[in-house]
Amino acid sequence: MAYDEGLAERIRERLGEDPDITEKRMFGGIAFLHRGNMAVGVSGDDLLVRVGPDATDDALARPGARIFDMTGRPMRGWVVVAGSAVAEDEALDEWIDEGHTFAAHLPPK
Repeated sequence: MAYDEGLAERIRERLGEDPDITEKRMFGGIAFLHRGNMAVGVSGDDLLVRVGPDATDDALARPGARIFDMTGRPMRGWVVVAGSAVAEDEALDEWIDEGHTFAAHLPPK
């Protein structure tokens, strides 16, 4: 599956200054990892965000968010955000900050 390269580029622009960020092809798209832990990614036209189990319910209450479920097993702590919900830079920035902050607090892999 192809992924939205424009969305990926917008993420790169925001995370590009962080030397701990790497990119990896995952989930048929691209993931942005902080010291080996996925923070955000792009799959199709959607944004994947690792928010952590404690923040899942709050994240799901936000516009365009749904549970991350690629295999029939929902993954608590991860959400998928519709690409249309992150069309504005401010909304994208908020999601990136949330995913990046969570991943940055995990031990490096």
